[in-house]
Amino acid sequence: MAGSEKAGDRSIRRVLIVGGGSAGWMTAAALAHALPRGCAISLIESEEIGTVGVGEATIPPIKLFNDTLGIAEDEFMKATKGSFKLGIEFVDWAKIGHRYFHPFGEYGKPFDLVPVHQHWLAARAAGCSVPLDDLAMAWGAASRDRFAKPLADPRSIGSTFSYAYHFDAGLYAKFLRSYAEARGVVRHEGKVASTAIDGASGHVTSVTLDDGRVLEGDLFIDCSGFRGLLIEGALKTGYDEWTRWLPCDRAVAVPCEHGAGFTPYTRSTAREAGWQWRIPLQHRVGNGYVYSSAHLGDQEAADTLLANLDGKPLADPRGLRFVTGRRKLFWNANVIAIGLSSGFIEPLESTSLHLIQAGISKLLAFFPTLDFDPAVRDEYNRVAITEVERIRDFVILHYKLTQRDDSALWRDCAAMDIPDTLAWKIGHFRRDGKLLSRDMDLFGSPSWLAVHVGQFNLPERLDPLLDYGDGAAKSRTFVEQLAAAVARAAETMPTHADYIAHHCAA
Repeated sequence: MAGSEKAGDRSIRRVLIVGGGSAGWMTAAALAHALPRGCAISLIESEEIGTVGVGEATIPPIKLFNDTLGIAEDEFMKATKGSFKLGIEFVDWAKIGHRYFHPFGEYGKPFDLVPVHQHWLAARAAGCSVPLDDLAMAWGAASRDRFAKPLADPRSIGSTFSYAYHFDAGLYAKFLRSYAEARGVVRHEGKVASTAIDGASGHVTSVTLDDGRVLEGDLFIDCSGFRGLLIEGALKTGYDEWTRWLPCDRAVAVPCEHGAGFTPYTRSTAREAGWQWRIPLQHRVGNGYVYSSAHLGDQEAADTLLANLDGKPLADPRGLRFVTGRRKLFWNANVIAIGLSSGFIEPLESTSLHLIQAGISKLLAFFPTLDFDPAVRDEYNRVAITEVERIRDFVILHYKLTQRDDSALWRDCAAMDIPDTLAWKIGHFRRDGKLLSRDMDLFGSPSWLAVHVGQFNLPERLDPLLDYGDGAAKSRTFVEQLAAAVARAAETMPTHADYIAHHCAA
C-alpha cells in the first residue's frame, strides 16, 4: 500500500517541519524525544533565510521544556551564553519617573486567609510606605543583582520565587538542532518553491524545494515564521488582527557591550511611541525598540535606541515588521502552525518562545492519526485560541492602564476600547482587589497584581474579611516584617555574576 498506509495502520509515520529557528528546532527536538521509534521526522530550512532571532527572554515554563528533554541546565546555559531572569522591570509605563517589577513567583507567604496584597493595601491605607515590590522574593534578589535557586523548604521565604532565562536564540536553535539530529531528525537545506494539495481532502501531500526535490509527509508543521508558507500561503487560513489593541507594528534591535550592572531581569522602558527592551546575556546585552509606525519613523526609532544603550553597539540596527494577531485556525487540514506562523503577540511579556512550547505541548497532547479526527483538531484550536487570547489580554493591560498623556500613542491607548474579557478583570480588581482567573490563564494572580498596582489600578475597597481581624496595625506589622525577611534572604545570595561564573560560564 502506498505511503504510510499499511493495512490497518493509521499512525502518523512521516512528520515534515517547514522552517528552522527556535520554533522548528524546538519542535524537532520535542518530537524526536516523544517519538523515538516508528516516525520519520524531517526539517526544511535555508541558510539564506534569516530567522527573527530576537526571542532572548523567557518565562519560567521553559524550564519544564528543557527538563522534559533531559537537558542539563548548566550545559544549556553555557551553550547559549545565558543568564537568569527573575522577572521584568517596567520603567515609565504608568507615568514618567515611575517603575515597578513583575516578579516570577509569589508576593511573600500568606499570613492568614486574607491574601498578602490585601494586607499590603490595608497597611498602605494606614500610612505604611513599604512598596509592594519589596514583598516579592524575586525583586528582593533582582534589585540587588543577586541570584540563587529557590529553596526546597516551603516554609522559607526563599522558596517563594521562580526564574527563567535570557539566552541567545540563535545558539539555542543550534543547541537543539544537535540534540534533534543526534536522535534521528533529518535536516534538508533549501527553500520551499511550491506546495501540493490533495484535491479531495484538502490536505498538503508534499512540498517541492527550489532545487526540484519533492518531500512528502503525513503531518506538516509550519514553522516558517510570519510568512506562514503552509498555513496561510497554501491553505489560506486567514488572520485575526489585533492592532486596534496592540498598536506597535515594528521593532528595531541591536546588541551592545555590557556597561551597567549584570542584572538578573529584563527591563522594559516605555518610550514616546512604544517601549525598549534590555536583556543582559553573558557576552552582550540585547536591546530593541518596539514601536508604532503610525507614531514614529524608522530612522527616529533606530536613533532613539542607539542613544539609550549600556555600551558600544556590536552590530547595525536590524528592523522587523509585524502585525499582532493570530491565525483563524492554528491547525488546518493536516498542517499545524507553531511559532510566528500561528500569530504574533509583541514581546512585552516574553511569551514568544513560550507559545512555541505551548504549541508543541498541544501537538503531543492531541497528536493525530491519519484519520485527522475533526473533533481532535477542533479541540486543539479551541485550546490554542483561548490560551493566546488570555495572553493578549494581559499584554493589552499594560497599555490600557497607562496614565501617560505626553504623546499620542499613550493617549490613544488609555482611551481605547478593550476586549470584554479584559474589562471584566480590570473591573473586578478595581472594585475590591479581587484577582480572578479564567480557564487557561498563563499568567497567574501575582502577575496581574504586579501590573494592576504598578500602574495604579488600585481597588476602591478592601477585602471584607479585613473588617473581622485585628485592624490595619496588624497588617502593617505583617507587611513590614515580610519585607525585612525578604531583604535578609536576598542578602545571603551570591551575585548574579558570581553564580554564573561558578556554575555555567560560557
